[in-house]
Amino acid sequence: MDPLYKTIIGVARTVFAVQGLKFKVRGAENVPATGGAVIAVNHTGYMDFTYAGLPVRTPKRYIRFMAKKEVFDNKITGPIMRGLKHIEVDRVAGADSYHQAVEALRRGELVGVYPEATISRSFEIKEFKSGAARMAIEAGVPIVPIVIWGAQRVWTKGHPKRLGRTKTPISIAVGKPIEPFEPAPELTAVLRKTMQELLLELQKDYEHPAGAYWVPARLGGGAPTLEEATALDVAEAEARVAARKAQSE
Repeated sequence: MDPLYKTIIGVARTVFAVQGLKFKVRGAENVPATGGAVIAVNHTGYMDFTYAGLPVRTPKRYIRFMAKKEVFDNKITGPIMRGLKHIEVDRVAGADSYHQAVEALRRGELVGVYPEATISRSFEIKEFKSGAARMAIEAGVPIVPIVIWGAQRVWTKGHPKRLGRTKTPISIAVGKPIEPFEPAPELTAVLRKTMQELLLELQKDYEHPAGAYWVPARLGGGAPTLEEATALDVAEAEARVAARKAQSE
């Protein structure tokens, strides 16, 4: 029992109802009822983590998400994140958060990660970091892939929030647990391929208006291609480095 988490979930479900969000969840039975597992989630919008929690409630479990330090530093969200036992990720000192995650997995927790690290502007599955695979291998726990489609319509990078009563359909698919194996790069490749396949399945039953900003270029939408989005990410990262350098001079 986790009273604070349960309360937050109740609030979130009330918000979802007010927004009129229409969820379709498949594969919730793939979430382990007990024991540790890495929950790998694709990243298309800022609200992904709230939707990813829905299927794990079938076995009445909670996800401890790894989230960037800035969220914990915030006066409002920080106390909530700590109260929910999420894991703070300091990009300067990432080893500590990694070890915290492994220990949580060994204690039998579900630890949520975004293998893509940042939001996919193309809404395709980006290249993966190896952290999810390495944690699963070290802790000896499976990886459970969760793919969400439609979250980018609510709030995503570079576009206005749509937090009102939009009645947005959001599809969620949970894949079968992937048992850990070495080497980590090969496990990472299997995870990415699995999540790409889950995404394609979700998209088959979803309506995609031509030219819409939230629709991938592959489906006739207005989003950048994966290659174009990668170039934008690189340029943004370089700009951040240059800005920090200028401040330190």
